[in-house]
Amino acid sequence: MSAALSELIGGIRTVVESGRDPASTGSAVADILQPYLGRDDLLTSEQMAPAEGCYRQHVLHVEPGGSFSVVSLVWLPGQCTCIHDHVSWCVVGVHKGEEHETVYEAQGSNGDRHLRVTGEMKNPAGMVAALVPPGDVHHVANGGDCLAVSLHIYGADIGKLGSSIRRNYDLEVRQQNATPAIA
Repeated sequence: MSAALSELIGGIRTVVESGRDPASTGSAVADILQPYLGRDDLLTSEQMAPAEGCYRQHVLHVEPGGSFSVVSLVWLPGQCTCIHDHVSWCVVGVHKGEEHETVYEAQGSNGDRHLRVTGEMKNPAGMVAALVPPGDVHHVANGGDCLAVSLHIYGADIGKLGSSIRRNYDLEVRQQNATPAIA
């Protein structure tokens, strides 16, 4: 672990141990993460190594007791997640490259459950966002032509869970202004 990553983890620990609510924790952790993004001394080449076929997760730290975890996600061009939400608060910071994010809202009931697109963003290196469930449904992709690396900090024990994903969504997706067809 680099000295910079160790210092970042110490800052996160201080925030998490302060006992804030999830939204305040996410916001404070985002503020701590942002200045580390793009630093050459933060991650090793092994912690930024990609995998063919699917984006790769490197678990960088799991806090004893499981109160938070830090991972790097490494994306080759075209790799993406499924549409999903999270088990806990989550802070994402783009370290290298660019990620494309689509945000959704689950809508409808019974026979008309669907997802509505509520936003689309290109997130360049240096961008930080805090997500807090519920309502944190999104899809992330490397839509660029070079490697993308992001740091993700979760208020959960990823060592035990394996992932921060609470649920995958396999519902019809409708655009913001789309309306269902009337028969």
